[in-house]
Amino acid sequence: MARRALITGITGQDGSYLAEHLLGQGYEVWGLARGQANPRVSRMRRLLADVKVVRGDLLDQGSLISAVERAQPDEVYNLGAISFVPMSWEQAELTAEVTGMGVLRMLEAIRVCSGVSRGGSPNGQIRFYQASSSEMFGQVSETPQTESTAFHPRSPYGVAKAYGHFLTQNYRESYGMYAVSGILFNHESPRRGAEFVTRKVSLGVARIKLGLAGELRLGNLEARRDWGFAGDYVRAMHLMLRAEKPEDYVIGTGRMKSVRELVEAAFTAAGLDWERYVVTDQGLHRPAEVDLLCADPKKARVQLGWEPTMSFEELVAMMVESDLRLLTDGGDPGDGSWP
Repeated sequence: MARRALITGITGQDGSYLAEHLLGQGYEVWGLARGQANPRVSRMRRLLADVKVVRGDLLDQGSLISAVERAQPDEVYNLGAISFVPMSWEQAELTAEVTGMGVLRMLEAIRVCSGVSRGGSPNGQIRFYQASSSEMFGQVSETPQTESTAFHPRSPYGVAKAYGHFLTQNYRESYGMYAVSGILFNHESPRRGAEFVTRKVSLGVARIKLGLAGELRLGNLEARRDWGFAGDYVRAMHLMLRAEKPEDYVIGTGRMKSVRELVEAAFTAAGLDWERYVVTDQGLHRPAEVDLLCADPKKARVQLGWEPTMSFEELVAMMVESDLRLLTDGGDPGDGSWP
């Protein structure tokens, strides 16, 4: 019998790549979706016709219990969140409820449906993956960051993610649940939302190349991140839930690039000089900036055998080329459609 997986955030970048990966591994994949007429579900079905959809909401405990009972999963991947960091200052309470408390509600749904009591054993239980984030490190105390680096989040999003991370750890220790967190550093793709800086850059470059725009406005060009390909990172999620012991892992490339280097790579991929088109805008800076994030993925490499396969330059070029095709074909990235 095929293993079953339930994915929250199925309509997002990571959810789509994870679903593809698990379907390729022979899984029966269920996706949790909000609302009765969610347009993002139709988009997802065009790409992932074999995914079964179950209705539910990270804000509603009862719906999560019902979803787990219906899907009967062997594995649950909690990727659902209010994930755009700048938005978390504008909607801090909603971010806390979805990105933070949503983890509690899903863990409780699994615990209730599994009949888990304190001091239990993870053998035979539903296995749980929590999407933690490098934003939990925030104002970093050391570089690169490891599984033991202290958290100092610098946004409501980072704070909510830290809550979910510690809660996952607590349920593992309190109830013996197979519950793990992947501390994922920035991971991108052509399916990234248009509001995120990498996609903002790739779309901006494509518009300029096609004569649809004359400039690209950005905030802090000196912020440095560890950027990788989302398709690589979902493999790490799966490996974590197939490991013998439940443990947390840092996932990243171990290499930092600045937003300026991202811009240079994107304009180079389109054969353009970035300095002619980029305008810095102080209004686009975060209230509390995270200056640098860089992973030390040694534990994942040694214990899981995980390695990233795509370079930064290849990733950026792929995103620019994809957005050039999208805009040439008349696609509208603002409607939420995937390239």
